[in-house]
Amino acid sequence: MRALRWFFGHNAPSCEHSTPRGARAQAGCSQVGPVRLGRLIWAAGLALGVAASGAAQAPPPAGDLAEALLRVGRRLEQWYSRAQTVVSTETVWIQPLRADLTPVDLPRRLAYELRVAWDPEETGSARTSRPSVLRQVLSVNGRPARGEEDPGCVDPKPVSPEPLGILLPARLSESEFSFAGVGRTDGRRTLLLDYRGRAAQPPDIIWADECVTVSLPGRSRGRIWIDAETYDVLRMDDRLVGSFEFDVPREYVQRGAAPRMAVERAESSIRYRPVRFDDPSEILLLPHAIDTITVLRGSGVQRYRISQRFSGYRRFLTDGRLLY
Repeated sequence: MRALRWFFGHNAPSCEHSTPRGARAQAGCSQVGPVRLGRLIWAAGLALGVAASGAAQAPPPAGDLAEALLRVGRRLEQWYSRAQTVVSTETVWIQPLRADLTPVDLPRRLAYELRVAWDPEETGSARTSRPSVLRQVLSVNGRPARGEEDPGCVDPKPVSPEPLGILLPARLSESEFSFAGVGRTDGRRTLLLDYRGRAAQPPDIIWADECVTVSLPGRSRGRIWIDAETYDVLRMDDRLVGSFEFDVPREYVQRGAAPRMAVERAESSIRYRPVRFDDPSEILLLPHAIDTITVLRGSGVQRYRISQRFSGYRRFLTDGRLLY
């Protein structure tokens, strides 16, 4: 099961992400404590994309879960081998919320250039290589990004796991899958699959300066909508099972942070739409929108909605690599 990862910050205003360290919170900003929540890394970037025509397959018999998963995995492998020639613009809004989930102040706005990296040559096998999302910041709150600008704890990371990697054949054993029925999505007949981690593994908590990275393998469950004809993924929802508490190091508690923090809610939804390309002509199914809501309790309660939208999909036909 893929790990859930958060980036938290402390000693910072909870509702103004662009405030520099040490600056005072703006008037009217709801102060909920000295701990600032960061984003879920799973909700990031390019995912499944496969030709929407010329590759139709007959659906497997109802209940043939293993065959359905095998076909989905093969489609993913097929696309990951081409995805490194596709880039997009990712626009991110990080919005603090009140208890009723209405906005608090203005959101932090970011824009990135984004692509997928998948290099089986590094591991010697396409079935053991894990795809990643690579992003380079273009602007912050409408201003061109400067190299020396300090990213916020809630900002997307330059490198993060690609969400649908859990469906690659080599990783299916990390999760338990089950059929949840048949439906229709955007006029397409779909297979609904539910999944959850086979077993919760020890958390991985790493503190660095004002941020902490929390990885929780095997602690989420979700649902995947799959095109019954092409085996493309049309939608993927994921949520943390229960809540998770962890201790704050003593040195941070001495600076005013709460001795313990808890992730009370973490859920995301990814939706995909077809994108047309020329030379060669094809239609790829690519992420259109990701929406995430997260609730953290420390000295107070912090709530965030992170909205990601993808546009400007284009190919770059070169033998060079983007360096981040």
